[in-house]
Amino acid sequence: MKPQAPATPATTGACARKIAAAPVAKITEVKLPSKVIGYGSEGDTDKLPMAIAARPDGGSWLAWLGTDGKVHLGRLGCDDKLTGTPTSFTGIDLQDVQADAKGGVILLTRKGNCGGGKLCGGTSSPCNTMHMIRFDDNGKLLWERQVTNLTGGRTGYDDGARFIWWYQHHGRLATNGSDWAAYFGTAITVKNGACVDIHQGDRIQVVSANGKLLSGHKDAAEVGCSHAWNSRIVWDPRTKRFAAVCATDNDCRIAQPNPYRTVATGTCDGTLFGGDLVLAKSKGYWTAWSQGGKIRLERFTTGKSTSSIKTGIASAHPHLVTYGSGRMLLAWQSGAGIAAQVYDAGTGKAVGGRLNLAAKDHSYQAFKSYADGSVAYPAAGGSTSAIKIARVLPQS
Repeated sequence: MKPQAPATPATTGACARKIAAAPVAKITEVKLPSKVIGYGSEGDTDKLPMAIAARPDGGSWLAWLGTDGKVHLGRLGCDDKLTGTPTSFTGIDLQDVQADAKGGVILLTRKGNCGGGKLCGGTSSPCNTMHMIRFDDNGKLLWERQVTNLTGGRTGYDDGARFIWWYQHHGRLATNGSDWAAYFGTAITVKNGACVDIHQGDRIQVVSANGKLLSGHKDAAEVGCSHAWNSRIVWDPRTKRFAAVCATDNDCRIAQPNPYRTVATGTCDGTLFGGDLVLAKSKGYWTAWSQGGKIRLERFTTGKSTSSIKTGIASAHPHLVTYGSGRMLLAWQSGAGIAAQVYDAGTGKAVGGRLNLAAKDHSYQAFKSYADGSVAYPAAGGSTSAIKIARVLPQS
């Protein structure tokens, strides 16, 4: 008599989340003690309302931009509901939040100073600063580090300044378990005779575990791509490097920055959009992107894509996230909700059918992956004092 194969466990991880043969969505409404800003027009210079981070214990950190000029931070339990009392930090624009076993880091924008310099043309605009905020496992501040470069002696309209203007400035975080990397859009001030021009690009800055700026880090870059949008970054433990990708109008492409290496060639017709960046199986990376409202997947290691997948999905703003072992989840706006499809992280082939999530999509917010194989996405709730957590449970 043949021995029976061991049964697939019904649950996994510290949160004992249910495992199923096909992805299952779970939507949880989180009631907040303070209001969160709305989605607005979702333009690439608009403020981001919320972000989520996966905690090693299976819970989450939920960050949201309040209507009170502060970025709020709350802890979510295994049931995706608030536990304890949220804290807050001064901030006018939230970018991302990531976690580790000791707490986490928020990337946010604060008010800065343009100074007395003269623009060569155009209209004056606020000169803001980007900061990493390190917090402990209770959500309390440990340190903060500016990753733009304004100081008392260098304001926004001084030659060499890197600051946050009205230009696209969204950013993401990644960590190797010790150092933290931020990749974000930035304004670039360049002297032009008696006045200054303001250009746009993106910037990679790495900060140590104790909050020291590692300006000489091999993955840091004063300018990565220019002009740039959709700046994405991930830690690759196989190469022990931070890997990054951007969308840029420099030859109109999806590219790796510093130095430029083309991943996929697009066109500058106003529809080029870079989705997220995840690790591929064995080596290399997958990135999702769209052109003309058609979503594609590209696998690459360094430079040109070695595998291009035309998904047949019509949407303008794809999301991509690691989903368990050897899989990834592609998501996109579908009507009033979000649709998702699992893909093999090696071959790029679709796995199973599509899944629908009853949550509102936002072009610039991110899904996050969890150690138990689930993924989660923060979305607008049923009121200005609520956020929905859309979780896709682990798949066997």
